[in-house]
Amino acid sequence: MKNELGIEPDTVIHRIVAAARDGREPRVIARLYSGWAVFGERQFLRGYSMLLPDPVVPTLNSLGSQERATYLQDVARLGDAVLKLTGAARINYAILGNQDPALHTHVIPRYADEPDKLRTLHPWAYDWEAGPLFDRVTYQDLAEGLLRELTRMGVTKPMRFQPGANAGPSSRG
Repeated sequence: MKNELGIEPDTVIHRIVAAARDGREPRVIARLYSGWAVFGERQFLRGYSMLLPDPVVPTLNSLGSQERATYLQDVARLGDAVLKLTGAARINYAILGNQDPALHTHVIPRYADEPDKLRTLHPWAYDWEAGPLFDRVTYQDLAEGLLRELTRMGVTKPMRFQPGANAGPSSRG
């Protein structure tokens, strides 16, 4: 995707996808047919993840009909895996792109034991900054379980690198 000047945009989503391709992103869960399943930077709810398309496009409407169907199927399958592995009561899905104009979908598990005042509100009611930063060691069992489940579903593609294998010393994980 290029803008009118022929320059590749530089959004957070573009940077995460590039890092995932190169094995520098420790939050990677799996390479799916339409893109990358990654954990959210802040785990304000355990298992919060996102699907990032590869290649990155501006919006869902930028995808052709087959690519769109594949992307949405991958979103649902990621949600199925998160639901199964976390014991969540349900999954919330969100595609916005207002702050970061590149397609990405939030997959947010919701739990029966969330605080009463937050349980029925949208996920943005949480103080995301108060959530713990993702740490690969802490979430390794969940990451491996999600990868196994997604592989069992038949929606994964081989990855050239283990998640975060080429991350520098300053990377989370």
